[in-house]
Amino acid sequence: MLVGMSGAAETSKPHGLGGFEETVKDFWVSRPRRPLSGRKLAGVAAGIGNRYGIDPVLVRVAFVAATVFGGVGLTVYLLCWLFFPRVDDEVSPVESLFGRGRSSMSKACTIVGLIALLPLNSWVFGSGWFDGGAILGLALLVTAIYLLHRSRGHENRPVVTAANTTTFPMATPATATDDPLGAAPLAWDLPDPEPVAPAAPPPRAPRPRRRKSKIGIAVFGIALLVAGIGFALGTTGESWFSAQHVIGLVLGVLGIGMVAGSFAGGGRGLIWLAVPLSAAGIALTTIPVEDYTGGYGNITATPTTAAAVQPLYAHTAGDIDLDLTRLPADAVVSTEIRNGAGSSTVIVPANADVTYSCAASAGNIDCLGQGGEGIKRPAITGTDNGLDGAGGPRIELKITQGVGNVEVHRG
Repeated sequence: MLVGMSGAAETSKPHGLGGFEETVKDFWVSRPRRPLSGRKLAGVAAGIGNRYGIDPVLVRVAFVAATVFGGVGLTVYLLCWLFFPRVDDEVSPVESLFGRGRSSMSKACTIVGLIALLPLNSWVFGSGWFDGGAILGLALLVTAIYLLHRSRGHENRPVVTAANTTTFPMATPATATDDPLGAAPLAWDLPDPEPVAPAAPPPRAPRPRRRKSKIGIAVFGIALLVAGIGFALGTTGESWFSAQHVIGLVLGVLGIGMVAGSFAGGGRGLIWLAVPLSAAGIALTTIPVEDYTGGYGNITATPTTAAAVQPLYAHTAGDIDLDLTRLPADAVVSTEIRNGAGSSTVIVPANADVTYSCAASAGNIDCLGQGGEGIKRPAITGTDNGLDGAGGPRIELKITQGVGNVEVHRG
């Protein structure tokens, strides 16, 4: 009865689902179950991979990508952890919380997970990090699961674990005519039944050896060839073949190889090349390194005259601290700061009239109370005459930051 109520009877559902509603209902009935082996954390990626016959590494890459670009990967993973039962459980942790069956996760841990969803979702959907990225990532993940279930939902349908129940026939009270000898049945001295030895568990079938695939080696060779040709064209003056574009081409080759390997068995090692290349591609795309020169280290300057203020403070990496509070009251200065990575801080006099333009490719900006955070945000511009109004030193600032924080405040 329990098996029928939980939907295990539908494990033999034939291929061919109806509309959207039927697909969603069938997904819930036959949703992936988190395995005990092959898991890295909670077994969500391994469960999805086993359910739909794809390499779990590919699922993990999708979760990581959705986490980096928008953060929604963490939310979806936690939801799957709470709503996907483990392979030896009757129900998921959330269903067990409401008394629907047994789950290996304690109710306390389940409650903690549900509470953690609140600040996590607030951070994912409320921050300025990759505006719109969380909604787009969620849509892509949900669409991918929906399409997988439409095409492969009839395969590898899990067998639901049901509670062991044993029924006994109801005993009928004995009457005097049941015993021809007139003795009470409880007084019969019958021999105890022979103990039944438990049946030995069937021997575990040896795990089949995975057939070595040449997909990984072939894709790696193609990726090297694409990288070599791309950089060679870049050195000849072809402007399109920049480092960012070449890395993108190589990542495309690796992505196709990992998708092909997930079906044919192989190419798992490509992930160790794709991850650092992805990080390098994001960094190069976000930070136009060629725009930042000047060496490395920290710059600290406290000019006391307008002539001592340099028109440009440039650095590839390091902190730039510029203190303008010692300028004379009639000073008129204009300066620019370009910093590739680090932080740029400018302190202006309390009575100064400041015109500013602050931009950062990735990081936080706080220019006289105006600011924001994120990636590729437009420059923040404005004019601030201080609490005393117009009058005092006149300062024009332009700050362009690659990665790091930009701060302008009054001394």
